[in-house]
Amino acid sequence: MTVSAASYRAALRRHAAGVAIITLTSDTGPVGFTATSLASVSLDPPLVCFNITHTSSSIAALRKASSVVVHILGEHQLDLARRFSRSAEHRFSEPESWSLLDTGEPVLTGTPTWLRASVNQLIPVGDSTLVIAQVDHIHCDDRDGTSPAPLVYHDGTFLATSPLPAVSS
Repeated sequence: MTVSAASYRAALRRHAAGVAIITLTSDTGPVGFTATSLASVSLDPPLVCFNITHTSSSIAALRKASSVVVHILGEHQLDLARRFSRSAEHRFSEPESWSLLDTGEPVLTGTPTWLRASVNQLIPVGDSTLVIAQVDHIHCDDRDGTSPAPLVYHDGTFLATSPLPAVSS
């Protein structure tokens, strides 16, 4: 049985995914893209993975990068997720929306959770590259003691989440 790209895409659109933005530094300046493939790989050492398609405008810079910043978006960052899903020249067009870490990577202003990670492996897989990175630094800004509501991508659209009622026992 052959699975068509269209049926595969349609099936996976039913899987909700958290939204992340990956940023890095290149020879020509900051680079970034939206990713919904972020996953934890290992606790010891702390490893994350994500994929990037070979047709991405960011792939050449990522192949040369030694580190990245993984921004885990909250629902208040919908505009940012949309901007990084569009044309590359607009992603860093607002200078007040980002700054550089001391280590040189761009970090997005107002992102409550981000991870700085060293690129560990780049594995070509099909039409994408699987990136495995070791987390070197974690930033969690939980000002009120709670984590922000996540931004989710499902069936081709961004969504906010809301808690479900608790099950009584």
